[in-house]
Amino acid sequence: MLTTREELDDRLPGAARAWLDEALAEAAHAADRPDTGTPDRPDTGNPPSGTGTGNPPSGTGTGNPPWETRFASAGRHCGPEHADAVRALLLIEARPAAPDLARLYAQGTAAERRAVLLTLHRLGLGSAALPLVEDALRTNDTRLVAAAVGPYAAAHLDAHGWRHAILKCLFTEVPVEAVAALADRARGDAELARMLHDFAAERTAAGRPVPADLRTVLALTATPAAAPTEES
Repeated sequence: MLTTREELDDRLPGAARAWLDEALAEAAHAADRPDTGTPDRPDTGNPPSGTGTGNPPSGTGTGNPPWETRFASAGRHCGPEHADAVRALLLIEARPAAPDLARLYAQGTAAERRAVLLTLHRLGLGSAALPLVEDALRTNDTRLVAAAVGPYAAAHLDAHGWRHAILKCLFTEVPVEAVAALADRARGDAELARMLHDFAAERTAAGRPVPADLRTVLALTATPAAAPTEES
């Protein structure tokens, strides 16, 4: 769970709090002046690379709003232990459109991408940010994989994508406790159970240990799915 603003105020020194106040004011200013020329969804299934295409948001001489510079330097000003929380607050305040968020993610360091992934469920983007989750799940960076399987993935990944996200966690040894809504989505999932059995068989045939977390998930799939109610 990310640190709240109140908790940050208690933990940050005065200079860092002042910096954060200014950064959040810049993010709020950007939210009040959205770029209406930007489409609501990314153009492709992959995040843009480089400087991206389309109409850049107004702001600094680079074409990016000032709060994005703050986003990048959060760890330097507030400490790396608070960087995720500070970046999350900036994203929530700025509420960038999906293409701008995709550009920020594509241009960011692993730490910056992690912060984006951790905040997706707070940004009200619907399924428009799924390409960022899918990109993270294609990596072997355990920080990104763990951040990608949070509440946003639980809400928006389809069954096929979610099952493969579980396998990715097992393959990269990301603890399945990082997976949001694991019990709810795994319950009664026979196809996931089949995939887990196949994964375990492949590991055993290769002389590699079967992750203990696999048994945890497999046990969840054995739990019967909830019976539909009259309303459903």
